[in-house]
Amino acid sequence: MILKPARLLLAMSVLVALPALAQNAATVNGKAIPQAKVDQLVKQVVAQGRATDSPQLREMIKKDLIGREVLIQEADKANIGNRTDVKAAIDNARQSIIINAMLADYVKKNPVKDADIKAEYDKYKAQMGDKEYHARHILVDKEEDAKAIIAKLKGGAKFEELAKQSKDGSAQNGGDLDWASPANYVPEFSKAMVALQKGAITETPVKSQYGYHVIKLEDVRAAKIPPLDEVKQQVAEQLQQRQVAQYRESLVKKATVK
Repeated sequence: MILKPARLLLAMSVLVALPALAQNAATVNGKAIPQAKVDQLVKQVVAQGRATDSPQLREMIKKDLIGREVLIQEADKANIGNRTDVKAAIDNARQSIIINAMLADYVKKNPVKDADIKAEYDKYKAQMGDKEYHARHILVDKEEDAKAIIAKLKGGAKFEELAKQSKDGSAQNGGDLDWASPANYVPEFSKAMVALQKGAITETPVKSQYGYHVIKLEDVRAAKIPPLDEVKQQVAEQLQQRQVAQYRESLVKKATVK
């Protein structure tokens, strides 16, 4: 059968329109939502490990995009996008997105080396030392108050009871600071703590930037530092953050700021 010219033209127009329709996931009031946009969002969700690619996921993302398009069209009718506060928010969001993308590129081009991770881990181990200390303390503002507390403790008062008057958050736990490395404390506190014998209390108040401490050493044990394999990713992320911060600071220093 030979098609008449009019029918042939109609058939050809349908064939041309089919690929275009296939490229769109949906149209909302005549505005197309490209299938590529759905594919991109599906890829992002899957890459983040939040779901697997499935018809259900694709349908959910498609419905979300349709809903967003309906809302943005309504917002455009009300000219919301031209409001001063909205423009400022859009500009801030644009800056954040571009900056984050640039910094992500910087991280890819400047990966943290295994040798740097090992060096940072060794430095951490050296700072932590080979021992952990379980201490209690009472922190007050005045030296005479700390001396009075020491006198009461020598007279048989319970440390946990007197610790309730401490201005430190540990007061509710009887001054208990749990297990920690000396590196976790200010130098004055650490020096006095490690000099104590198990069960002993400081003979004189220990002055620091926070006030006056009365310290009791409960116990000492070998430090429990996780092996490098367990914390490698965490150390790498810390080094990465430090590297990015230094990069930003270097850019600011180069800039002409008036």
